[in-house]
Amino acid sequence: MLLLLCALLLLVAGAELLVRAAVRLAAHLRVRPLIIGLSMVAFGSSAPQMAVSLQAALGQSTDIAVGSVIGSNIFNLLVTLGLSALIIPLRVARQLVRLDIPLLIGASLLVLVLAWNEQLTALDGCVLLAALALYLGLLWRQSRPTARPSRPTSDAARTPWLSSVLLMIAGLGLLVFAGHLLLGATVALASELGLSERIIGLTVVAVSTSLPQLATSLIAALRGQRDIAVGNVIGGNLFNLLGVLGITALLAPVPLSVSPNALDFDLPVMLGVTLLCLPVFYSGYRITRAEGVLLLALYLAYGLHVVSFTTGMPLAGKLEQLMLLCVLPALLAFLLFTSVRAWRRQHNKRESP
Repeated sequence: MLLLLCALLLLVAGAELLVRAAVRLAAHLRVRPLIIGLSMVAFGSSAPQMAVSLQAALGQSTDIAVGSVIGSNIFNLLVTLGLSALIIPLRVARQLVRLDIPLLIGASLLVLVLAWNEQLTALDGCVLLAALALYLGLLWRQSRPTARPSRPTSDAARTPWLSSVLLMIAGLGLLVFAGHLLLGATVALASELGLSERIIGLTVVAVSTSLPQLATSLIAALRGQRDIAVGNVIGGNLFNLLGVLGITALLAPVPLSVSPNALDFDLPVMLGVTLLCLPVFYSGYRITRAEGVLLLALYLAYGLHVVSFTTGMPLAGKLEQLMLLCVLPALLAFLLFTSVRAWRRQHNKRESP
């Protein structure tokens, strides 16, 4: 228990350092904080996921290697964004709706297609890494001086850029170390409870490796840096799919096996949650507190379904019927209503003199 408490304190300290350094570095580089959130912050806070997937693949626990990435992406979109929106309604940059979310949907589809034969080979890893390189190239174009730069704040002007880089490295180091402590404690507890590798990967490992991103987004939301709070999640999910799975598949001694349950349920859920972001983000280019509650409720339903289905509880069938007959139709109606309302508002703004 003491170890978990120390790890959580380190998470908060690392996230605070990382967000503060990211804001200063964005000002020094004269780029929007969103670009820093999508790249350096997102990739750095995903480092624990990379370490876990590689370690699991090299140890031939491929269900954990793949399942933790899927579970982490679902957790990031539903829980991290949901909790951050409860703190403060999150502003969504138009670039996310026009570029990054469609790319994340494309990356999710790409992984689903490559995994259709129930494995990810070294060649599939090369394809994923090539897609990551393409995304980084697009990010570089977005960060060029043609984009509207941010002016250095007085705090950033007084701070040398090298100290901002060192501060960011220190924050990332604390996040990675804290994530490692949390992972060891939670996996040991889950193993003692007799949970399967798939459940451990989708829940325990996924949540543990996502906590650095959760802490970073929550601290960013508390500090009013909403671009970093959202960009950290979207960029981290892209890196998980293209970078983590790509490098893991490339370096693993055997192809990564993808379980039929993951193909039939977990990957489609991940794709569905990613598609859900498009209308949610488009409706006013913000995530409201009500939408944050909706995201959290969806993750609760997903978690209950995974645990009840795996353990063979009678709740699984009833929960599945409830989701298909009640939750999904209500969700689709809500999203359709908010999207149409957002389109009308934007259309009226264009027509008004």
